[in-house]
Amino acid sequence: MDLVLSGGRVIDPESGFDKVADVGIAGDRVVSVSSAPLECPNRVDVSGMVVCPGFIDLHSHGQAIPEQRLQALDGVTTALELEAGTTPVRVAYAKAGAEGRPLNYGYATSWALARMVELIGAQPGPSLHAILKHLGNPGWQVPATMKQRVRIFQRLYDDLADGALGIGILVGYAPQVDPDEFVAVAGLASQAGVPTYTHARPLIDVDPGVPVDGATEIIRAAGETGAHMHYCHVNSTSARRIEKVRTLLDKARAEGAPVTVEAYPYGAGSTAIGAAFLDPEALKRSDIRPSDIVVVATGERIADEKRLLELRAADPGALVIVHFLDEDNPVDRDHLVRALAYPGGAIASDAVPLTWPGPPPPPTTWPLPPGALVHPRSAGTFAKSLRTLWREHGVLSLAEVISRCSLIPAQVLEKAVPAMRRKGRLKAGSDADVLVFDPDRITDQATYVDGVRPSVGVVHLLVNGSFVVRDSSLVLESMPGRPVRGSMSLSATAE
Repeated sequence: MDLVLSGGRVIDPESGFDKVADVGIAGDRVVSVSSAPLECPNRVDVSGMVVCPGFIDLHSHGQAIPEQRLQALDGVTTALELEAGTTPVRVAYAKAGAEGRPLNYGYATSWALARMVELIGAQPGPSLHAILKHLGNPGWQVPATMKQRVRIFQRLYDDLADGALGIGILVGYAPQVDPDEFVAVAGLASQAGVPTYTHARPLIDVDPGVPVDGATEIIRAAGETGAHMHYCHVNSTSARRIEKVRTLLDKARAEGAPVTVEAYPYGAGSTAIGAAFLDPEALKRSDIRPSDIVVVATGERIADEKRLLELRAADPGALVIVHFLDEDNPVDRDHLVRALAYPGGAIASDAVPLTWPGPPPPPTTWPLPPGALVHPRSAGTFAKSLRTLWREHGVLSLAEVISRCSLIPAQVLEKAVPAMRRKGRLKAGSDADVLVFDPDRITDQATYVDGVRPSVGVVHLLVNGSFVVRDSSLVLESMPGRPVRGSMSLSATAE
């Protein structure tokens, strides 16, 4: 063994192991978890700490080094871009590999960006900004001809062949797209043996004009195609109608539909101001006012509909924070908790890239200089989940919250991505992606005013056996992150 973490409370969410024990690590693997002391000259005393699998974020748009460092201090060891995705994925993997990453990384292919490339001539790129700047352009949301659809699907297939972890479907940003196309994308995912990750259309009782109810569409596609349909941020797309969605999910899952869900612990989201669901008329149907929207780059709280239209026209890709639930209101807070506590649901951040008012600093700069702007979920999702769901309110046990942050996300992927079978666990043979945190101190610090304040309480974080956080400080030269790649199980075609 190269290292022993000695005397901590070790929690393995898969086996239910929860005892004071030593954890032995050799290279990039855990080789022993023992209630008896393990012999090794390199011992790190973690008495009084919790030792568990590193957290896996299925929904992290902030993929650069600064964003990953914020997530490392929040307990994350694997950060994946699955809902929006990217294309071509080989470019994204190559860029991350060349630059180095502190955390493990991976990408789904992007249905939205593939459509943008085909229908409006958008330039593909590995950053979320390649998508954000076109989200409000109606040109990519129109019906595709059969030839266009074939080319879109060929791009998705090529990305899957290059290791994409599934298909990200931002159909909520193109709510009038033909539902048959959605089912066809799910069919491709089913053939390839990979999940889809969907930002749902609006619920039909929010927007009677959508061609299909957003929750029903995801469930129906799972039933018709057999594809694993992952329902992204069910808290934000359901908001005050979470009970309706939970009821639909309960029925579908009881009948065996392969549907999984995720949520994040905030009553506000972040997206491009040009998004279809931020159109003034759409806002009225969602009980959201222009004043519930804040422009990230300037801090401006939008005064009225006229100003909203001006900003949407001037820069439709500008990031905003959208408050859809009032976390200080007990009724709204209960809606949020009901989303987070859905049985078998994962915690996922929906972390967004940092916004800089001026030129960004070099990517390895740390601490971050003043001025960086971002939604607090980019820095505090997992510590806030531990604080609120376990320590303060006792909604879930400590082991249950850890499972939602580690094992359950791994299980979403593991049928399609064999490497994930070694993550989200803490036992002999698992990857040495290990989190050590102080259960009394772990908490988020990021706020809507200062979204880049790192969480505290993460004492050590190892990625592939290397310290990324040691003694509560980042190891700045440590870049042990590795690519997580898919492998299509069947020979799919784009026909």
